[in-house]
Amino acid sequence: METLLKAKLRLEQVNLYTKLSGNAQGYPILQDISFEVSEGDRIAIVGPSGAGKTHLLRLLNRLSEPTSGKIYLDNQEYHQIPVLQLRAQVTLVPQESKLLGMTVKEALAYPLVLRGLPKQTIQQRVSDWIEQLHIPDDWLGRTEVQLSAGQRQLVAIARALIIQPQILLLDEPTSALDAGTAYRVMHILTQLAQSHKTTILMVNHQLDIAQMFCTRLLHLAQGRLLSNQSASSVDWNKLRESLIQAEAEVNEEWG
Repeated sequence: METLLKAKLRLEQVNLYTKLSGNAQGYPILQDISFEVSEGDRIAIVGPSGAGKTHLLRLLNRLSEPTSGKIYLDNQEYHQIPVLQLRAQVTLVPQESKLLGMTVKEALAYPLVLRGLPKQTIQQRVSDWIEQLHIPDDWLGRTEVQLSAGQRQLVAIARALIIQPQILLLDEPTSALDAGTAYRVMHILTQLAQSHKTTILMVNHQLDIAQMFCTRLLHLAQGRLLSNQSASSVDWNKLRESLIQAEAEVNEEWG
Protein backbone atom coordinates (compact mmCIF):
# COMPACT_ATOMS: atom_id res chain seq x y z
CA MET A 1 0.00 0.00 0.00
CA GLU A 2 1.39 3.39 -1.01
CA THR A 3 2.23 5.74 1.85
CA LEU A 4 0.68 9.18 1.43
CA LEU A 5 3.11 12.03 1.91
CA LYS A 6 2.25 14.69 4.43
CA ALA A 7 1.31 18.10 3.03
CA LYS A 8 4.00 20.55 4.14
CA LEU A 9 2.67 23.75 2.57
CA ARG A 10 -0.79 24.82 1.58
CA LEU A 11 -1.86 28.11 0.02
CA GLU A 12 -5.53 29.04 -0.10
CA GLN A 13 -6.62 31.90 -2.37
CA VAL A 14 -3.55 34.00 -1.60
CA ASN A 15 -3.44 37.53 -2.97
CA LEU A 16 -0.62 40.05 -2.78
CA TYR A 17 -1.05 43.70 -3.73
CA THR A 18 1.35 46.60 -3.60
CA LYS A 19 0.78 48.94 -0.68
CA LEU A 20 -0.18 52.56 -1.16
CA SER A 21 -0.57 55.28 1.46
CA GLY A 22 -3.06 54.59 4.23
CA ASN A 23 -5.12 51.47 3.63
CA ALA A 24 -5.26 51.90 -0.12
CA GLN A 25 -4.60 48.81 -2.21
CA GLY A 26 -2.27 49.06 -5.18
CA TYR A 27 -1.87 46.83 -8.22
CA PRO A 28 -1.98 43.03 -7.93
CA ILE A 29 1.29 41.09 -7.74
CA LEU A 30 -0.22 37.64 -7.04
CA GLN A 31 -3.88 36.77 -7.49
CA ASP A 32 -5.89 33.86 -6.12
CA ILE A 33 -2.92 31.48 -5.70
CA SER A 34 -3.87 28.05 -4.33
CA PHE A 35 -1.79 24.86 -4.28
CA GLU A 36 -0.38 22.20 -1.95
CA VAL A 37 3.17 20.94 -1.56
CA SER A 38 4.01 17.58 0.03
CA GLU A 39 7.13 16.28 1.73
CA GLY A 40 9.86 15.57 -0.77
CA ASP A 41 8.22 17.48 -3.62
CA ARG A 42 10.60 19.17 -6.04
CA ILE A 43 8.69 22.12 -7.46
CA ALA A 44 9.91 24.22 -10.39
CA ILE A 45 8.28 27.65 -10.67
CA VAL A 46 8.43 29.20 -14.13
CA GLY A 47 7.02 32.23 -15.87
CA PRO A 48 8.10 35.41 -17.66
CA SER A 49 9.60 38.43 -15.91
CA GLY A 50 7.07 40.09 -13.63
CA ALA A 51 4.99 36.94 -13.22
CA GLY A 52 5.33 37.01 -9.42
CA LYS A 53 7.76 34.10 -8.96
CA THR A 54 10.14 35.80 -6.53
CA HIS A 55 7.26 37.37 -4.62
CA LEU A 56 5.80 33.91 -4.13
CA LEU A 57 9.04 32.68 -2.54
CA ARG A 58 9.15 35.77 -0.32
CA LEU A 59 5.63 35.01 0.92
CA LEU A 60 6.68 31.48 1.82
CA ASN A 61 9.61 32.83 3.87
CA ARG A 62 7.51 35.64 5.37
CA LEU A 63 9.63 38.38 3.88
CA SER A 64 6.26 39.55 2.58
CA GLU A 65 2.78 39.07 4.01
CA PRO A 66 -0.25 38.23 1.84
CA THR A 67 -2.89 40.91 1.37
CA SER A 68 -5.52 38.18 1.73
CA GLY A 69 -5.78 34.40 1.77
CA LYS A 70 -4.02 31.90 4.02
CA ILE A 71 -0.75 29.96 4.04
CA TYR A 72 -0.28 26.85 6.18
CA LEU A 73 2.78 24.92 7.30
CA ASP A 74 1.91 21.44 8.58
CA ASN A 75 -1.72 22.63 8.89
CA GLN A 76 -0.72 25.55 11.12
CA GLU A 77 -1.43 29.06 9.82
CA TYR A 78 1.71 30.99 8.98
CA HIS A 79 0.86 34.01 11.10
CA GLN A 80 0.62 31.78 14.18
CA ILE A 81 4.23 30.63 13.81
CA PRO A 82 6.96 32.95 15.15
CA VAL A 83 8.99 34.26 12.21
CA LEU A 84 12.36 32.97 13.41
CA GLN A 85 10.88 29.55 14.15
CA LEU A 86 9.35 29.40 10.69
CA ARG A 87 12.55 30.46 8.94
CA ALA A 88 14.46 27.75 10.79
CA GLN A 89 12.28 25.30 8.85
CA VAL A 90 11.75 27.28 5.63
CA THR A 91 15.02 28.68 4.22
CA LEU A 92 15.25 31.06 1.27
CA VAL A 93 18.30 31.42 -0.99
CA PRO A 94 17.83 34.69 -2.94
CA GLN A 95 19.45 35.40 -6.27
CA GLU A 96 22.13 37.56 -4.63
CA SER A 97 23.30 36.60 -1.14
CA LYS A 98 25.64 38.47 1.20
CA LEU A 99 28.36 37.17 3.51
CA LEU A 100 28.00 40.12 5.92
CA GLY A 101 31.73 40.84 5.95
CA MET A 102 32.64 37.29 6.92
CA THR A 103 34.97 34.87 5.21
CA VAL A 104 33.37 31.95 3.39
CA LYS A 105 34.20 29.55 6.21
CA GLU A 106 32.77 31.89 8.84
CA ALA A 107 29.61 32.50 6.80
CA LEU A 108 28.99 28.78 6.36
CA ALA A 109 29.28 28.14 10.09
CA TYR A 110 27.42 31.24 11.28
CA PRO A 111 23.82 29.92 11.10
CA LEU A 112 24.82 26.92 13.21
CA VAL A 113 26.69 29.10 15.68
CA LEU A 114 23.50 31.12 16.16
CA ARG A 115 21.66 27.90 16.95
CA GLY A 116 24.17 26.98 19.61
CA LEU A 117 25.31 23.70 18.06
CA PRO A 118 28.49 22.10 19.42
CA LYS A 119 31.68 23.23 17.72
CA GLN A 120 32.50 19.70 16.54
CA THR A 121 29.06 19.31 14.96
CA ILE A 122 29.44 22.62 13.17
CA GLN A 123 32.88 21.75 11.83
CA GLN A 124 31.74 18.34 10.61
CA ARG A 125 28.63 19.63 8.88
CA VAL A 126 30.49 22.48 7.19
CA SER A 127 33.25 20.10 6.10
CA ASP A 128 30.73 17.62 4.67
CA TRP A 129 29.00 20.21 2.48
CA ILE A 130 32.26 21.79 1.35
CA GLU A 131 33.27 18.35 0.10
CA GLN A 132 29.92 17.51 -1.51
CA LEU A 133 29.70 20.82 -3.37
CA HIS A 134 33.40 20.78 -4.37
CA ILE A 135 34.13 24.13 -2.73
CA PRO A 136 37.93 24.62 -2.98
CA ASP A 137 39.94 25.20 0.19
CA ASP A 138 41.33 28.45 -1.18
CA TRP A 139 37.83 29.98 -1.16
CA LEU A 140 37.39 29.52 2.58
CA GLY A 141 39.44 32.55 3.64
CA ARG A 142 37.95 34.85 1.01
CA THR A 143 35.37 37.55 1.65
CA GLU A 144 32.42 38.47 -0.54
CA VAL A 145 34.33 40.97 -2.68
CA GLN A 146 36.92 38.31 -3.52
CA LEU A 147 34.31 35.94 -4.99
CA SER A 148 32.68 35.91 -8.40
CA ALA A 149 28.89 35.89 -8.75
CA GLY A 150 28.91 32.14 -9.35
CA GLN A 151 31.15 31.50 -6.36
CA ARG A 152 28.88 33.58 -4.11
CA GLN A 153 25.88 31.67 -5.41
CA LEU A 154 27.42 28.30 -4.63
CA VAL A 155 28.41 29.45 -1.12
CA ALA A 156 24.84 30.67 -0.52
CA ILE A 157 23.47 27.27 -1.53
CA ALA A 158 25.97 25.54 0.75
CA ARG A 159 25.01 27.78 3.67
CA ALA A 160 21.35 26.89 3.20
CA LEU A 161 22.03 23.16 2.97
CA ILE A 162 24.16 23.26 6.12
CA ILE A 163 21.09 24.51 8.01
CA GLN A 164 19.20 21.33 6.98
CA PRO A 165 15.80 23.02 6.50
CA GLN A 166 12.58 21.08 6.00
CA ILE A 167 11.69 23.35 3.08
CA LEU A 168 14.22 24.99 0.78
CA LEU A 169 13.28 27.97 -1.42
CA LEU A 170 15.67 28.74 -4.28
CA ASP A 171 15.46 31.82 -6.50
CA GLU A 172 17.33 31.20 -9.77
CA PRO A 173 19.99 29.11 -7.97
CA THR A 174 21.91 28.19 -11.12
CA SER A 175 21.83 31.55 -12.94
CA ALA A 176 25.54 32.30 -12.31
CA LEU A 177 26.87 28.73 -12.16
CA ASP A 178 28.73 26.97 -14.94
CA ALA A 179 26.90 24.02 -16.48
CA GLY A 180 28.86 21.33 -14.64
CA THR A 181 28.38 22.92 -11.22
CA ALA A 182 24.69 23.58 -11.93
CA TYR A 183 23.99 19.94 -12.76
CA ARG A 184 25.99 18.74 -9.75
CA VAL A 185 23.94 21.01 -7.46
CA MET A 186 20.68 19.79 -8.98
CA HIS A 187 21.76 16.18 -8.53
CA ILE A 188 22.56 16.80 -4.86
CA LEU A 189 19.23 18.56 -4.30
CA THR A 190 17.36 15.70 -5.97
CA GLN A 191 19.10 13.18 -3.71
CA LEU A 192 18.31 15.32 -0.66
CA ALA A 193 14.61 15.40 -1.53
CA GLN A 194 14.53 11.67 -2.13
CA SER A 195 16.53 10.55 0.90
CA HIS A 196 15.52 13.14 3.53
CA LYS A 197 12.11 14.21 2.17
CA THR A 198 13.36 17.80 1.96
CA THR A 199 10.76 19.86 0.12
CA ILE A 200 12.22 22.16 -2.52
CA LEU A 201 10.62 25.01 -4.47
CA MET A 202 12.83 26.51 -7.15
CA VAL A 203 12.38 29.46 -9.48
CA ASN A 204 14.42 28.73 -12.59
CA HIS A 205 14.28 30.12 -16.13
CA GLN A 206 16.54 27.31 -17.42
CA LEU A 207 13.91 24.80 -18.54
CA ASP A 208 16.39 21.99 -19.18
CA ILE A 209 17.42 22.12 -15.52
CA ALA A 210 13.83 22.52 -14.33
CA GLN A 211 12.78 19.50 -16.40
CA MET A 212 15.62 17.38 -15.04
CA PHE A 213 14.93 18.41 -11.45
CA CYS A 214 11.24 18.81 -10.76
CA THR A 215 8.46 16.42 -9.87
CA ARG A 216 5.88 19.17 -10.37
CA LEU A 217 5.73 22.46 -12.20
CA LEU A 218 3.95 25.71 -11.34
CA HIS A 219 3.50 28.10 -14.26
CA LEU A 220 2.84 31.73 -13.32
CA ALA A 221 1.86 34.60 -15.59
CA GLN A 222 0.76 38.10 -14.61
CA GLY A 223 0.48 37.04 -10.99
CA ARG A 224 -1.82 34.11 -11.65
CA LEU A 225 -1.22 30.37 -11.51
CA LEU A 226 -1.77 29.14 -15.05
CA SER A 227 -1.02 25.50 -14.36
CA ASN A 228 0.01 23.09 -11.61
CA GLN A 229 1.16 19.87 -13.26
CA SER A 230 3.22 16.80 -12.59
CA ALA A 231 6.48 16.99 -14.52
CA SER A 232 5.58 13.90 -16.54
CA SER A 233 2.46 15.59 -17.95
CA VAL A 234 4.17 18.81 -19.07
CA ASP A 235 4.67 19.44 -22.78
CA TRP A 236 8.11 20.97 -22.33
CA ASN A 237 8.52 22.10 -25.95
CA LYS A 238 5.18 23.87 -25.89
CA LEU A 239 6.01 25.42 -22.53
CA ARG A 240 9.35 26.69 -23.85
CA GLU A 241 7.66 28.34 -26.83
CA SER A 242 5.03 29.87 -24.56
CA LEU A 243 7.62 31.35 -22.22
CA ILE A 244 9.70 32.76 -25.09
CA GLN A 245 6.61 34.46 -26.50
CA ALA A 246 5.51 35.76 -23.09
CA GLU A 247 9.00 37.14 -22.36
CA ALA A 248 9.05 38.90 -25.74
CA GLU A 249 5.69 40.49 -24.96
CA VAL A 250 6.94 41.67 -21.58
CA ASN A 251 10.09 43.16 -23.13
CA GLU A 252 8.00 44.91 -25.78
CA GLU A 253 5.68 46.34 -23.12
CA TRP A 254 8.55 47.56 -20.94
CA GLY A 255 10.67 48.71 -23.88
